[in-house]
Amino acid sequence: MATEERGPQLDGLNDPSDPGAKRGLTTRLLAVVERVGNRLPDPATLFVILGVVVLVLSFIGARFEWSVADPRDPSKSIVVDNLLDVESIRWILTSAMRNFLDFPPLAIVLVAMLGIGVAERTGLFKALLKLLVAAIPSWLLYPALVFIGVCSNAASDAGYVVLPPLAAGVCAMLGRSPLVGIAAVTFGVAGGFSANLLVTSLDPLLSSLTQQAAQVLEPNRVVKPTANYWFMVASTPLLTLIGWAVTVWVVEPRFDKKTVARQIETGGVDDGGLALTSPEKRGLLAALAALVVLGGTFAACALVEGGPLHGTITRPGTRLEVPAWSEAIVPMILILFLVPGIAYGLVTREIRSDRCVSRRMTEAMGSMGTYLVLAFFAGQTIAWFNKSNLTSFLGVSGGEAIKAMGLSEGPMVAAIVVVVAGLNLLVSSASAKWAFLAPILVPLLGTAGVSPEVVQAAYRVGDSCTNPIAPLSPYLVVILIAIQRYEKTAGLGTLIALLVPYCLTALVVWTAFLVLWISLGIPLGI
Repeated sequence: MATEERGPQLDGLNDPSDPGAKRGLTTRLLAVVERVGNRLPDPATLFVILGVVVLVLSFIGARFEWSVADPRDPSKSIVVDNLLDVESIRWILTSAMRNFLDFPPLAIVLVAMLGIGVAERTGLFKALLKLLVAAIPSWLLYPALVFIGVCSNAASDAGYVVLPPLAAGVCAMLGRSPLVGIAAVTFGVAGGFSANLLVTSLDPLLSSLTQQAAQVLEPNRVVKPTANYWFMVASTPLLTLIGWAVTVWVVEPRFDKKTVARQIETGGVDDGGLALTSPEKRGLLAALAALVVLGGTFAACALVEGGPLHGTITRPGTRLEVPAWSEAIVPMILILFLVPGIAYGLVTREIRSDRCVSRRMTEAMGSMGTYLVLAFFAGQTIAWFNKSNLTSFLGVSGGEAIKAMGLSEGPMVAAIVVVVAGLNLLVSSASAKWAFLAPILVPLLGTAGVSPEVVQAAYRVGDSCTNPIAPLSPYLVVILIAIQRYEKTAGLGTLIALLVPYCLTALVVWTAFLVLWISLGIPLGI
């Protein structure tokens, strides 16, 4: 009974009851991280505590007049606002619902789950997993998961929602730890957020901020969305190799066969035989046909001149020009899962009426209760953090810290990566950080002969490396819920212990790769 009260031993090779267990230094350190992290309060409670800390810091910052010069307009200052005065308390109470609704991943998770729930509960996902297991050689599973995760960023943040459950299911069907699959694909999605084989919606967003900062020194300077394209393309296989190595050599060895079997049983994974049945094959063909038709339609809408998703639009509440299709990604995900799911269900007779579709959507929403609780408190904390101006204060202070180092190009680039990686643990939004760092770093390093493209690339590397473990990342709770399907008592310690080896390895290797790339004079982009 004592073992059950302590919760499951997630680091299977460290089970003290196993006399043959190997206890390498890395494994022992990760076990400590996991145990300490899992003693933290429930994630919802943790966000409440963080919210209180933000309130206290805002009071202290206002009391002692914390401020920095606004890099966008040096004649103005960014001052920390007190959230405990009368006006701010009124704002906290009256904006609570808006803060919840504005929580970044809320819409994409809930709306996407309507379609994903139908696809999963009709059996489409199960059939797809069987197909993947048959198609991907066993030794290529982990690099394939990381690579797919990196490339998923072309669809904005959709990878956070869609890929972890699929990766866990594939690993479970192969008798491997579902948590290892989640870790590998999450590193690809979050740790490789800036890398891709395609130009994504992030590229024009960051380049517009970089160009604005660069024009302080050169009024006609243009920074194109493809400014870092070659480097990000080359980074995709690099990150795939990093993720593959860390998964095989560090993460997977922590789980013995007994632990893996328990995780698979807890998750309720039942392959029912890995061979596809005739109805499943017909259903997959119907789903594929629906997907091709829908994908072609959406592609035409985005690519054809005059199409409803062609060109760019101004993102609400900002001046940023973004591709129109990127703002429609949530309903597109809903349709791209819902319609193929219905097609599969109709062919396999899992769906016999519209009531079946509605019931499966309801079941999917019923499983999101834990996420909604977390989302409410996380939404408040993030909104308070932004309202207090602590986000801007930290961003500008980080930029000033880099400026004060006075290093040459190579060490300066490495310093940017490290400082941004640290700031990312407190300010998770890539665009928010760059909006305040670009006006400091780009002109500063420009006077030293460092191009805006180099500065932007360094920022992107630092911003990506610690994404998987950023406490204020709005998608952290999504990954944790995926883990908890297989480990009911898993907490933030479990998640961090799984992902921190990827983050540290990527921070070192990717930074060295960037410095080497620059020193060789290879163009960063087009």
